[in-house]
Amino acid sequence: MKPLFFAVITVVIAGCSSKPEQAETTPAPTLPITSLISETQTTYQDYPASIQGKVNIEIRPQVSGTLDKIFVDEGAFVKAGQAIYKINEQPFRAALNNALASQHATESTLNNARLEVEKLRPLVENNVVSDYQLKSANAAYQVAKANVDQAKANVSTAQINLAYTLIKAPTSGYISRLRKKQGSLVGPNDQEPLTELSDVHEVHVYFALGERDFVSFKNQYPGETLAEKLSKLPEVSLLLPDNSEYSSKGRIDMINGQFDSSTGAITLRAIFPNADGLLRSGNTGKLRLSLQHHDVMIVPQEATVEVQDKVFVYSVGDSNKVSIKPITIICKSGDNYLVRTGVERGEKIILSGFGNLQEGAIINPQPVAVNIAVAKK
Repeated sequence: MKPLFFAVITVVIAGCSSKPEQAETTPAPTLPITSLISETQTTYQDYPASIQGKVNIEIRPQVSGTLDKIFVDEGAFVKAGQAIYKINEQPFRAALNNALASQHATESTLNNARLEVEKLRPLVENNVVSDYQLKSANAAYQVAKANVDQAKANVSTAQINLAYTLIKAPTSGYISRLRKKQGSLVGPNDQEPLTELSDVHEVHVYFALGERDFVSFKNQYPGETLAEKLSKLPEVSLLLPDNSEYSSKGRIDMINGQFDSSTGAITLRAIFPNADGLLRSGNTGKLRLSLQHHDVMIVPQEATVEVQDKVFVYSVGDSNKVSIKPITIICKSGDNYLVRTGVERGEKIILSGFGNLQEGAIINPQPVAVNIAVAKK
């Protein structure tokens, strides 16, 4: 037993006295890096827009009556002064004839009153009759003269009402839906108009900016006042519902005087030419604004990480040591962020594979060329 016991003790002592092996050193990870550049970039922001004709007019009757004729069809193009509707004119022509008859009667009375004055004047001068009779005759003459003026006014009113029976286009444009058919009774108090007329040789495109976007919009362009800024704005584009771009460029010519308290947005208007009539009132689309950003850093989105509403990059400094930096993003352009502060031109950042890196870690950098492309936002 004793030899066996001593043998076991010897093995244990030998095991305790042996030196541990050296831990292997973990090599620095090889990660792709890129050098940041700064340049002027143009980004694009799209806003929902509604389209209206330069002139949109409700066509309403000025007199009551029955529609005798409709001269145009729905969707037709009409020229200024072209007839659209005809209201039965017989009652209005009769009223005109009656007014003319009254005018003739008052004119006859006026002539009689003038003759009476002319007859009495020499008699008064020769003291044949008293001047009271002449004064009475002059008063009657003035009343007759006023009656003639009133009768002429009645004739003018009747002529105007008769002219209202022929409803003409006040401007050139496209006719909307015809809400009343031939034979319908129409009048000035109707809730709905007969139709609408849109002049669309130019169209107004309305869109809205939120408060933050509006502040950025104002700061983008030179000028002390909004009027000066409007005069220096670049042309804007219109995207149609199929996402195709309208062939002509437009210009912003109006900014509303106040924000909408319910939406927190302000309305702007752009004018687009529409010579071929492709755009109509009621169309929708998107208005595309271009914004220039001068000397901004281009940071690939894949090289960032977001933590608690803050965006960070992994910067590589001297001795290939990693530091984690927060950046301030202006906007997104394609797959890149446009950054104003947090990094500098020429600074190296890690593109990918930084998920487990800690502040101060050492890496083996592998430079990679990054294609910077700006996409429409």
